[in-house]
Amino acid sequence: MDSRRTILKYLAATGASTCGLNALASFAEQLKAEGNKPNIVCIVGEGLRWDELSSTGNKIVQTPNLDRIGRQGCTFKNAFVVNALCLPSRATFLTGLYSHTTGAVSNVEGKIPDRFPLVSDLLQKAGYETAFLGKSHIEGALMDHYWDYYFGFVGQADYYRPKITEGIAGKYAPARIYEGEYVDTLLTRKAIDWLKQPRTKPFCMFLWFYAPHAPFYRPKDMVNDLNGVPIPKPRSFDENLDGYRGKPRAVADADNKIGYSEVFSDDPRSLEELVKDHYVGVEDNDRNVGAVWQELERQKIVNDTAVLLSSDHGFFLGEHHLYDKRLMYEPSIRVPMMISYPGRVKAGAKSDEMVLNLDMAPTLLEIAGLPVPAEMQGKSMLPLAEGHANIPWRKDWLYEYYEYPGFENVRPCRGVRTDRYKLIHFFIEPQEFELYDLRTDPDEMNNLYGKPEYAELTAHLKERLTALRAETHDTYQYKPSGIPLHWDLGTQSESGLVKQPK
Repeated sequence: MDSRRTILKYLAATGASTCGLNALASFAEQLKAEGNKPNIVCIVGEGLRWDELSSTGNKIVQTPNLDRIGRQGCTFKNAFVVNALCLPSRATFLTGLYSHTTGAVSNVEGKIPDRFPLVSDLLQKAGYETAFLGKSHIEGALMDHYWDYYFGFVGQADYYRPKITEGIAGKYAPARIYEGEYVDTLLTRKAIDWLKQPRTKPFCMFLWFYAPHAPFYRPKDMVNDLNGVPIPKPRSFDENLDGYRGKPRAVADADNKIGYSEVFSDDPRSLEELVKDHYVGVEDNDRNVGAVWQELERQKIVNDTAVLLSSDHGFFLGEHHLYDKRLMYEPSIRVPMMISYPGRVKAGAKSDEMVLNLDMAPTLLEIAGLPVPAEMQGKSMLPLAEGHANIPWRKDWLYEYYEYPGFENVRPCRGVRTDRYKLIHFFIEPQEFELYDLRTDPDEMNNLYGKPEYAELTAHLKERLTALRAETHDTYQYKPSGIPLHWDLGTQSESGLVKQPK
C-alpha cells in the first residue's frame, strides 16, 4: 500500500487531526521496515474444479470475478492437490507439508501438531493482520491459533442455519446459529465488514467458501438457474456398465457412484442434478468474489493487494460414473490456481509447470517478503508467475490417500504423476495398479498396467514413487481409519465423521 494512504488511514484510526514531526518520522520508519508489504486475499473453494471457470473453457458456467484473478495475473494450467480430501488438503495449504508429514491424513485424523507453524502464524508474527472466514475442517477449527478476526466452522454447515464461531484478537465467543442467510453470503458479508475496518498494517484474509458441498443446497435466488440447459455426458460415464473392465476392483467397488451411493443426504441421483447444482455453487462463489473485488476497488487498494485462488480438491462430475473425489484421476486431483499481484505479475500470464497445494504457503510467504522455512515441502510459485526463465521445477510428484475404511469406500493409494504418465498403486492387499498415458488417453480409460510394452516405463515409475517417498521423508504407516466400512441409516455426511470406539 502506498505510504500516503497508509499514513492517512493511521491518522484516521487513531483519531488524530495533526501529527508531530517525531511521530510522523517514527511511523515512516515503521513503513520502511515493513517495505510496503502487499495485502493478501487467499480464496479456497470447496471442490472447485479447474475447468469450472469461463477462463478455463467452461461454456456453461459464468465466472467473470474468479476469471479476473487470472486475467490480471497468472493462471497455472497444471495445478494439483497431493491428497484429494478436504481436511488433509486444507492442512497442506496452511503448512506447505504433506499429509504423511503432519499426520493430518484423513477427515478424522486431522490435528496439525503444534511443531508445524501455519503460514498465517508466520505472517501474523511478521506484522500482518490475519483473518480466517469459512470452512477449515482442521481439528479445533484453527481456533488454537491467533487470528485478528475469525468467523469459521469445522466441516459441515447447514446452508441456511450455519453454526459459526466468531472471534476477535484471539478471543472467541460461543458458537451461534445464524438464521436465514445463505452461508457463503454470510461469510462474504463478514469478510467485507472486516476489510472496511481502519488499519495500519497490511492484511492477509483467508476466505474459504462452503458451496458447492453436498448436499448441494442452492441460494434461494438461484434455484431455477440452468433450467433447460443440456449437460453433456462425459466420455467415460458408462464405464460402470461393463464393470470397469481393465480397472482395479478398488475402483469398481468404491461407493462414490452417481445414482447408487450409500451416503444418503450426499447422494446425487442423476448426472444433471449433480452438475447443475455444482455449477450454481461455483457461480455463487463468483458473485461473492465480485463483492470482495468491489470493496478493494472502493478502498483503492486493488493495486496493493495480491489475490490467490485455489481449491481443496477437484470433484467428479460423472467421469467414470463417479462423484466426490479421493481417487487419483484428474477430475479429483486437478484444481484451479491463479495469482493476481499487480506490479509483480504480468496480466494474462500463464504457466504450464505442475504446481501443487504444497506451494501455496511458500508463495504467500514470498509475496509477503518473508523467508520460506526449510521444512516446507512446497516451493513458491511466484517466480513462475513473474515469468522468470530457467527456474528448476518438479518433473513429477507424489500423491497419497489414506481414509479407509469409510466414507465412499475408496481404498488407500499412492501414486506418481509426470507431465505425461500416471502410476497409481492401491497398496493394501490385494495390491492393484493403474497406468495411464495422459497424452493419448486424457480420460484415463485405458489401463496400461501389466502390458509387456510398458514394462520398462512401469519399472521406472515405481522407482520414482519409491524415490519421491524418500525425498519427502514418507515413513507413514497406514492404519485403518476407524470409520465403519458401510453406513447406518441416518448418517449425514463426511463432515460429521467420528471414529468408532474400539
